[in-house]
Amino acid sequence: QVQLVESGGGSVQAGGSLRLSCTASDISDYHMGWFRQAPGKEREGGAGIGTDDYTTYADSVKGRFTISRDNAKNTLYLEMNSLKPEDTAMYFCAARGARYRPPLDAAEYAYWGQGPQVTVSS
Repeated sequence: QVQLVESGGGSVQAGGSLRLSCTASDISDYHMGWFRQAPGKEREGGAGIGTDDYTTYADSVKGRFTISRDNAKNTLYLEMNSLKPEDTAMYFCAARGARYRPPLDAAEYAYWGQGPQVTVSS
């Protein structure tokens, strides 16, 4: 069982930046991902990072968001730059066993955080 606790959400104007963090007891053996869900929409994958630091991004965030991990601190990060109003959503970190590459399909992840809100105003 992996318990994930996120922090760092908030409100920002378009073009601004935010950094999300996600801590757990131990993330070193897990692929990790960041997902988001806007009201009335399905949860969508944003970024994933493998145990070998391989990263993958959804087209909607590629070039603006950066996922990283610090296994010594058992912390996952999501650096979000050039934020747009359409980035407004609840953001969730997630963990899954380290098989294959980290997917961006929410159904592939077993453990979830509680989801901080990110609001981007125009």
